[in-house]
Amino acid sequence: MGPRGAGGGVEGELTSMSADIKPLSGIRVIDLTQILQGPYCAFLMAMAGAEVIKIEPLTGDRTRRYTVSKVPPVSFAMLNSNKKSVTLNLRSVRGKEILKALVKDADVLLENYAPGVMDRLGVGYAVLKDINPRLIYATGTGYGITGPDRDLLAMDHTIQADGGLMSVTGERGGPPARAGGTPVDVLGGIHMHAGVMQALLGRAKTGKGTLVETAMIEALYFVLTGEIAAYYRTGKLSQRRGDKSPSQRIPYSRYLCSDGGYMVLMAVAETHWDNVLTVIGRTDLKGHPDYNSDTRRGAREQEINDMIEAWTRQRTRDEAIAEMRAHRIPVAPVRNVAEVMNDPHMHQRGMLKHLHHPDLGDIVLPQSPIHLSAYDMPEVQFYPGLGEHNREVLGGLLGMSDVEMGALAAAGVILQHES
Repeated sequence: MGPRGAGGGVEGELTSMSADIKPLSGIRVIDLTQILQGPYCAFLMAMAGAEVIKIEPLTGDRTRRYTVSKVPPVSFAMLNSNKKSVTLNLRSVRGKEILKALVKDADVLLENYAPGVMDRLGVGYAVLKDINPRLIYATGTGYGITGPDRDLLAMDHTIQADGGLMSVTGERGGPPARAGGTPVDVLGGIHMHAGVMQALLGRAKTGKGTLVETAMIEALYFVLTGEIAAYYRTGKLSQRRGDKSPSQRIPYSRYLCSDGGYMVLMAVAETHWDNVLTVIGRTDLKGHPDYNSDTRRGAREQEINDMIEAWTRQRTRDEAIAEMRAHRIPVAPVRNVAEVMNDPHMHQRGMLKHLHHPDLGDIVLPQSPIHLSAYDMPEVQFYPGLGEHNREVLGGLLGMSDVEMGALAAAGVILQHES
């Protein structure tokens, strides 16, 4: 399942990764992460040219199994492009020995197990740094590896709740709501990636590796900058308002259009307000003392929103957006996932690609969102099959013979990959 090789696609066949030098060319990453947070960090490194060896249990990354079929979900395909897969049973003595052998010449190890798991397995940072003092060992957890909450179970949803995000998400007067998607997992992966990059720069100066530690609840804190500022400003907690931020800008809301779609609008400057009045045909209110500041408009917020929505209800979402944007007003359509996947702008920039996978069919896969002008972006290579690179990695890097690898498979240390 899931060969790395090219398949015919809507935009032509995939090509192999460019041989040109990439930002992380020559960097070898041992990736023990699963699901989303760590795999996203490893994906960013792979797309920057690092050799990412994904070490999976014999049953595979848990995300491979989030499906009723034998084909991994598209979410797995998105997060595991351009990686190699090796299976390894880390509960076995031989499995641990093989991991240590791979770490000896590696630059980075990524893991997102619960705190203490790698130590209990006997392959934690304290052990691996003695094998390779240049190793950058990155661990991503929910609450960190120290502190009273370190052993709490953590998922994107629970960290959204515990980190304060849900308290300000939802409709006025309604219950707290989770933000759509998995923003905390992605934030954790971004911070993990940033930490590794800092550590690599530091190692270039000192020659020494380090432990990189990131916690999702800490990464989330900066998302609430506006709510924290509002609390200090007013002494009051921000209330849930699905259509408004704590910035007190007026107008700032979502507006229903004639086709059932929504437009969002935020007037961050007085020129925006004046332009809104021009577009909706209410120039009589320009300069009016009851409407000439956010504070004064705040007292008439519902009236203003009703006035704007009376205008949007006479137009489709796209018509309303076009008129507002023609007058340089900050607006956007509320788009669904299908619309975003097929966004012409991101496809033109190369961020999104129409591809054809032999198992998944016609799909859209993302490139890295990080662009560097001096380097070409590598082509997306499909996610690897489970254990697809056992022979390449164990044979090529560690010099194991086919007979030895066969014995490891029979002993339950690795999984024999089916070509």
